[in-house]
Amino acid sequence: MTRGKILIVDDDRNICELLRLYIEKEGYSIEIANDGGEALSKFHETQPDLIMLDIMLPVLDGWQVCREIRKTSQTPIIMLTAKGEVFDKVLGLELGADDYVVKPFEAKEIIARIKAVLRRTGADKHHDETKLVQYDKLSINLTNYELKVNGTPVDTPPKELELIYHLASNPNRVFTRDQLLDEVWGFDYYGDSRTVDVHVKRLREKLEGVSDKWALKTVWGVGYKFEVKD
Repeated sequence: MTRGKILIVDDDRNICELLRLYIEKEGYSIEIANDGGEALSKFHETQPDLIMLDIMLPVLDGWQVCREIRKTSQTPIIMLTAKGEVFDKVLGLELGADDYVVKPFEAKEIIARIKAVLRRTGADKHHDETKLVQYDKLSINLTNYELKVNGTPVDTPPKELELIYHLASNPNRVFTRDQLLDEVWGFDYYGDSRTVDVHVKRLREKLEGVSDKWALKTVWGVGYKFEVKD
C-alpha cells in the first residue's frame, strides 16, 4: 500500500526527477507539475496528500498557488526555494505553508520534512488516531480540522487551529514564540516571530469570553499559554 500521494511542483525538471527518485523509495506515489497553472489542475485532479511547491514558477508563482489552494484545502504544503530571506519565511507562514526547504537540499532532509509534516498534520496514512481536545464550550478536532464554540463550527484557518490545539493539548504550559514556531509550524526559523502574535490575536477574537473556565493568555516577556482554571 502506498504511504500517500505527493505533488511536486518545480519548473526545473531535473529537480523534479531527483525528488521523485528520493521520495518513491520511501513508498509514496508522485505527481509532477512544471508551472503554477498545471499545479492547480493536478492538485484538483489528483487530490495529493502533500505538495512540494517551488516559489519561482512560470504562469503563477508559488505564493499564488499556495493562496489558491488555501482557499479550499488544508493539504500540507512544503515550500521549496533557492531563496532564504526571512521575508519569504514569514510570508510562507502567513499564507499557510507547513514547512520550508531551501535549495540545495539533501535526500535525508527532504524525507524527514515530508514525514514530519504528514505526521503533524494528521495526513500520514500510517497514523489513524483522532486528535480531539475538549473544554467547557470548546471542541478542537485536528483530525477533521474543526473548531466548535458552544457546539457551533467556527471557520478557522489551518494554522490557527493547529496553534490552539497545541496550546490546549498542554494546558497551563507556557510556550515561547520560538517554541511555537518550531512545534506548530515546524520551520527552521530565524528572525521576527510576529506571525505567532497575529495568529493568537485572531484566535482571541473567536474565543474571547466564551468560558470563564479557560483562557488564551499572554505571559508577558515569555510567550503564551492555554490557562485552565480549577
